[in-house]
Amino acid sequence: MKLNARLQTAQTPSSSSPIVLIHGLFGSLDNLGVLARDLVATHDVLQLDLRNHGLSARSDEMTYAAMAQDVLDTLDAYELKTVTLVGHSMGGKVAMALSALAPQRLDKLVMIDIAPVAYPVRRHDEIFAAIRAVSNAGATSRQQAADIMRTTLHEEGVIQFLLKSFHNGSWRFNVPVLWDKYDNIVGWEPVPAWNHPALFIRGGNSPYILEEYRDTLLAQFPQSRAHVIAGAGHWVHAEKPQAVLRALHRFLNDTASD
Repeated sequence: MKLNARLQTAQTPSSSSPIVLIHGLFGSLDNLGVLARDLVATHDVLQLDLRNHGLSARSDEMTYAAMAQDVLDTLDAYELKTVTLVGHSMGGKVAMALSALAPQRLDKLVMIDIAPVAYPVRRHDEIFAAIRAVSNAGATSRQQAADIMRTTLHEEGVIQFLLKSFHNGSWRFNVPVLWDKYDNIVGWEPVPAWNHPALFIRGGNSPYILEEYRDTLLAQFPQSRAHVIAGAGHWVHAEKPQAVLRALHRFLNDTASD
């Protein structure tokens, strides 16, 4: 499946591989825009909507193998041969799944606040409840939707993040499928070892990358390194964008000749 995407050409072209930005659950291609606006100075940047999100097609299938194939199909459509993937949360798992599907197409991998593990905890049930409440109430404006969600959700940043996908009274993500396939989204099938540079960026206050995952992570990504950003939670790129960009640039520059 070719995904809805936006390709920007580097302002100062370099020999570095294009960067593909992959959003997380309930997101869209705009969600990593703060990174795109900086990275496009020296890299071609592709932003995309994953299946069942944004303006990409809907499907009842929601596996990481399928989502990775979508990204590969989109790279082919844009004739991008070798790329660096940067994925947040679910998008990070898509990036890691692509290392098994087409390892030769990847230069480097960056995963933002996600590990290659199956998570036993349901962290999004309140978000699903808030989304359904908006739909059931027939809200047509973002202000109405925000007021409804504030009765369930107490983090204004999460509410504003979700509202980016609320347009003309409807959500731009496929709520029924995301709910039905949630176990797939939080789950994980280990991938073969990918012996190339990988960076895991963790929010210091986030529970998504724990020390107990270290051996499992290194078994799949033996050349990986970690960077912790203090004072940030799961949406670390939104909370501390400059710190994320510094870590990104350091990683891309340090591994340029690997």
